[in-house]
Amino acid sequence: MDAFPAPASAGSAPPFEILAADAPGPALLMCDHASNAIPKDVNGGDLGLSAADMNRHIAFDVGAAGVTRRLSVEMNAPAVLSRFSRLVIDPNRGEDDPTLLMKLYDGSIIPANRHADAAEIARRRVAYYDPYHRAVTEQIDRMLGTGVTPQIVSIHSYTPKLRGKALRPWHIGILWDRDGRLALPLIERLSAEPDLVVGDNQPYSGQLQGDSMYRHGTQRGLPHVLIEIRNDLIAEPRDQAAWAARLAPILLSLMPAARG
Repeated sequence: MDAFPAPASAGSAPPFEILAADAPGPALLMCDHASNAIPKDVNGGDLGLSAADMNRHIAFDVGAAGVTRRLSVEMNAPAVLSRFSRLVIDPNRGEDDPTLLMKLYDGSIIPANRHADAAEIARRRVAYYDPYHRAVTEQIDRMLGTGVTPQIVSIHSYTPKLRGKALRPWHIGILWDRDGRLALPLIERLSAEPDLVVGDNQPYSGQLQGDSMYRHGTQRGLPHVLIEIRNDLIAEPRDQAAWAARLAPILLSLMPAARG
């Protein structure tokens, strides 16, 4: 499990990490589910799950942080990554979403979340969720202040198969809502590659009001896309680097056309 350096409430470590904060962009990378860390002020740093559960997709997006880090280098772009597990509170959900704090996920009960009340959810939101989103907003504002229109790219991963469900056929999914300036040409480019099966709003729909892309892209009128990569394809650092090297030039080639 990733180590969380200090409870956010202690004020000594923010619940997010920023890479290349002053990079010119135009991409702004996000990784909502970068870490499986449980801070000490959440049930003593233990949700009551096994190590196996904490190292699978229910706790974080396997491989997504590594891809995001490599893309930041390849694209010379700033990135904001979470430093807490999605099971602490999910930054890719609206504040009123019933799955903001998961009590059961893909067959696993989350013991420390079972009896979390509204006050505990609010506490975690203030300590983790809100600072993460403020960090993204501040990066957007910084870039706009320099005359750059941020092109928001959110990196996620997904499990090849949920319990009791069919095997998912896609290698990569491109999620989007109303703004297809980045998503549609990206789907077209990736679909032309013979070794890839590309999902259009698969394995999930990108039309989720209140999620990260809605908050930072749709509501601000900025080009944006959420990229889901099947997690068995990016479990190892070498594969994370290879996917970043593959995606970076495609994304950069599309971004000038996505301005305005």
